[in-house]
Parts: sequence; C-alpha cells; structure tokens
Amino acid sequence: MVATINNVIFSSVLALGALFLLVPTVSCNAKLLEKCGINTIYQLGDSTSDTGNLIRENPQAGCSRLPYGQYFFKNATGRCSDGLLIIDFFTKSAGVPFLEAYLNPNPHTRYNGLNFAVAGATALPAHVLAERNIPSPVTNSSLSKQLDWMFTYFNKTVCNGTDYLKRVNQTLFVVGEIGGNDYTYALFSGKALEEVTALVLDVVQAIKEAIKRIIGYGARRIVAPGHFPIGCLPIYLTQFQTNDSSAYDEFHCLKELNNLAIYHNQHLQQALIELIKEHPNVTIAYGDYYKAYMWTLQNAHSLGFDATMVQKACCGIGGEYDFTLTKMCGTPGVPVCGNPFERISWDGIHLTHKAYDQMASWVISDILPKFQCSIA
Repeated sequence: MVATINNVIFSSVLALGALFLLVPTVSCNAKLLEKCGINTIYQLGDSTSDTGNLIRENPQAGCSRLPYGQYFFKNATGRCSDGLLIIDFFTKSAGVPFLEAYLNPNPHTRYNGLNFAVAGATALPAHVLAERNIPSPVTNSSLSKQLDWMFTYFNKTVCNGTDYLKRVNQTLFVVGEIGGNDYTYALFSGKALEEVTALVLDVVQAIKEAIKRIIGYGARRIVAPGHFPIGCLPIYLTQFQTNDSSAYDEFHCLKELNNLAIYHNQHLQQALIELIKEHPNVTIAYGDYYKAYMWTLQNAHSLGFDATMVQKACCGIGGEYDFTLTKMCGTPGVPVCGNPFERISWDGIHLTHKAYDQMASWVISDILPKFQCSIA
C-alpha cells in the first residue's frame, strides 16, 4: 500500500530479527540507573507512561477504575495497566519513589521527579490535527502543554531554593513515547495510510523541538523512546483484520502498520543524531520500545507468557483478539483473564505489568552504555 515506505525500511526490517537477542535482560531490581547516578526523573508522554494526570482531568476516564491497577496497587491509580508501567520500572531501577502525576494535589515526591504524561495525549496540538480533519484527542494536554507545565513547575519550584542545576547530571528526562495517538486518531477516523504517514515528519519535529526546549533548560541526560510495533496490538489487529495472509508477518502482526512505526522510529533516530551533533555535551539515548516489544514477543514462551495468547487482550471481550472498541476493559461485563502474568496485552491497547517489566529491563540494559554506564 505504501511502496515508498517499504523501500525505506526494508533493510531495517531484515535486521530486526538478528538484533532481538543482542541485549541481555536483567532485573530492574538491580538498580542500574541508580548505579548510573540517576536520582531524579521527569516524564513526558501519553498513556504508556501516565501515572494519574488524565484521571485528574477526567475522573471518568477508563483507567480510573478497577480492574486497572488490580495487581500491583490493588486499586486504579490512572495507570493503564494491571500494574506498573515502563517508567515505574525506570524509577525502581533508579531507586527513587514512583513519579507522581503533576496534577495530583500536594504530592510528596517531587524532589525525585514528576510525571507530566497524559493518557491520550498527542505530539501535535489539537488545532494542528483539526486542520488536517483529524478528530480532537481525548485530552488537550498535548506535548506542548506538558512542556508548559514542566517549565511552569521548574520556574516556580525547582529553581527556587533548590540545587537543581547542581543535580542536573543526575537527572533523567524521558520524552515519550509520544506521537502514537496522532497516528491512531488519524487511522481510526478513516485516513489512508499514506495520509497518516505524511504526519510523521511533523510529529518527529514536535518531539525534536520538545527536546531542544528541555536542553535549553539544562537537561544533560535524555531518553526519547520510539513507537511500539502497533501492528501487533489487538486494537489494530481487530480494526484492520484482513483475510489476506500476506498482510501478516511471522508473528501475525500487520506488516504495514509495523512499517509505519518503523518509519517513525527511523526519523526520530535521525532527529536525535542531529540533536547530538548540535549539543555534544548532552547525552540523548533512543529508547527502542519496538525491539524491546518484539524481543518479548519472540521469547514469549521462555519468559513465561502463554505463547498461544500473545495476541489476545487479558481484559477484553469479543472477536479473535478478545477486544471490542465499544466494550473495552473496565466496562461492566467485560472479563479479566485468569492469569495476567501469562499475557502481553492487558486491555488490547496497553500491556500487562509483566510485559512492561520485561520491556523495561531490555531498554535499561540498552541505554546504559549510551550513558557510559556498565551493567557489570
């Protein structure tokens, strides 16, 4: 369908399989980020990293009620999973408290960082998407709004009576994952893949500009995660299901949707290379969520997942993938699987606690050498 994209990413697709096993996973409990000298973390992003901002904006949001949070917290915290997210495993590895949501009243852990991510957020502002006839997102807290929050907070709090600038080398900024919702809103509004692909350059530019703003404030260590292989997720497998077997890869993921993610990730990595050249004193690491997910999927059986259920949502109902867009997790009558630790997908869109744990371990091991840190 999009021949030009396929030509650009062909070599990268061939290389993926050989790269999945190159990075050994280790327990996040090893506190590798702490050994790397990181003691403060700030997060920007969407539902893959939101720890409670959306439910402050909208208390009726889906992730605001059980069974979300049922495993780790025994209660819904606004995290779109049964337990922890990748950013939570980052904080565990750094030996710092879980990041509280910026919109939480009177949080007590802000000295060790803060979370500005909002579920449903986009990289591009809603008015920019509207100009392209893409429906408004579920939140107005796009990446630019989150940056405004961050710098308002810094100007009023961090640099007023604290040693932020002295501690900046021990501070990690995580910018993303962000942009996936831009593509999702476009795809689910009926936009052709070619038109959605045309968003990539603008989305990546928005992320690049966000990183430049953060660097301007003194950031010295940054992680910019790429996108998941969206063609492997139940929401996309359900929406774009086809009888054409050639549309699927060996893992039964939709190839063209994964190609869109790869295309985004390639442009993001190029943008990071440009930023590194412009700011040689700043360490910017690409967080390869794509390979981390595919490593988890490829090794599902040995990691303890049920290999026959890797494409099915744990909390969901209907169809081949236990997912129905109009009857999602948290809706009365929607069941939860008996053992979420055997599943990769939690609700058809987001992952389970265990899947995020595996991915976080992979990513942490991958980024440490870029921070001149050793896992030995």
